[in-house]
Amino acid sequence: MDFEPSAGPTVGVEWELQLLDPITLDLVDGIMPLMEFFPRAERVKPEYIQSCVELTTRVCNDSAEAIADISGTLTKALQRCKELEMGLCGAGTHPFCRRLALITPLPRYKRIAANTGILSHTQITFSTHVHVGMSSGDEAMHAMSLLIPAVPVFIAMSANSPFWRGHETGHAAYRHRILAAAPNYGLPERFADWQQFKRFIGAAERCGMIETFKDIHWDIRPHPDFGTLELRTMDSVSDSKRLLALVAFVRSLVLRLANTSVAEAATLLPLNLPRWAEKQNRYRAAHSGLDAEFIVNASGEHRPLRDLAADLIDFSRATAAQYGETTGLALASELLTQKPDYQRQREAFDRAKLLPNVVSELQCELLDGCAEMDKLHPNVALQNNVG
Repeated sequence: MDFEPSAGPTVGVEWELQLLDPITLDLVDGIMPLMEFFPRAERVKPEYIQSCVELTTRVCNDSAEAIADISGTLTKALQRCKELEMGLCGAGTHPFCRRLALITPLPRYKRIAANTGILSHTQITFSTHVHVGMSSGDEAMHAMSLLIPAVPVFIAMSANSPFWRGHETGHAAYRHRILAAAPNYGLPERFADWQQFKRFIGAAERCGMIETFKDIHWDIRPHPDFGTLELRTMDSVSDSKRLLALVAFVRSLVLRLANTSVAEAATLLPLNLPRWAEKQNRYRAAHSGLDAEFIVNASGEHRPLRDLAADLIDFSRATAAQYGETTGLALASELLTQKPDYQRQREAFDRAKLLPNVVSELQCELLDGCAEMDKLHPNVALQNNVG
C-alpha cells in the first residue's frame, strides 16, 4: 500500500445530501433511479444507504474552485431530482425519519451489511469530507497527528444534526452518537511515519478487522490512492457558502500543520492530552457545539472551544494567503459569530413545532446557496460535464 503523492496541495470535497419525498419530506430511497441519469458520472455517486447521494469534486487547486465545481454538480442533481419527484437537503441526520435504512446493493456495501447486521440499517447519517493533497505518506502522518486535537473544532463548526427519529436530542451533532456504535470509528491512532501506518493496515487485514484501508472510518485518515489526508468528521452542511468556509479552513489548517514542527504546534494545540481528555473534547463538541468547553491539559483545565477555533483560524491566515484561501477563511471566521446550523434547525422547529418545517427550511437553504453560487459562477453548470 504505497502512498501516491499529490501533484500539489490540492483539495477535493465529498458532500452527502439527503434524498426527500417532496410531499412528506421524509427520506426516500431514490439513489438507484437517480443514478440512471448519471451512469458514468464521477461526481454524482451512490453511498451506503439508498436515501443518500454523494456529490464530489474533481481535484481542485483551491476551495473556491472546488465549491464552484460541486455547485455545478448540485444544479444538475437538483434538476434530475425534480424530474424524479424528489427533493434534496443537507444535514447530518434527518429530523424525523424512523424506518431502517435500505442498503445500496453494491458489493462493498453488501459485505459491510452482512458483517454488521442490524447496525448497518440504523446508521442513517450524512457527512462532509475534505481531501487535502500531501507530498508523501510521512507528511500525511505528521499532519494527521497534529490535527487530532483540532477535531472537536470541526465537529462543532459543522454541527448540523440536533434531531433524530422525531426527537430533539440535546446534541448539536447527534450524528456522532449514532456512528459511535460502529467499529473503526472515531479518533485516529497516531503513527510516527507511513511505514508504521502500513504495518498497522497489514495487521488489521490479517486479523480480519478490515478488508481494505477504506474500512477505516476515523475522523481523519490518509487516502493513499488519492495522495491526500481526508478529514471525515464534519456533518453534512446546509449550503455551499458554509461549505466554502469549512473547506477553506480545513485546507489552510492542514497545510499549515503539514509544515509545522511538533514544538510549534504544541504552543497552540494540546498534543499530549490523555486519551480520556481527547475523547471528552470530542464528545463535548458534538453535544454543545461552539459553546463547548475544551480541556487543555491532564489536570482538567479548560477554555471555550470557540476561542480555540478563532486561534486556529488566525494560525492558518498566512497559509491561507499563500494558497488562495483568504476569502474562504474569512467566511470561516464569520461562522464563529453567526447562528450555527444546529441552532437554526432548533429555531425552525420552534416556529411551527413541526419537524417537516425543519426539513423545508433546510431545502430552502440549499437552494438559496445554490442560487448564490450561480451568481458568482454563472457558467459553472455548463462547464461541469456531469451526467
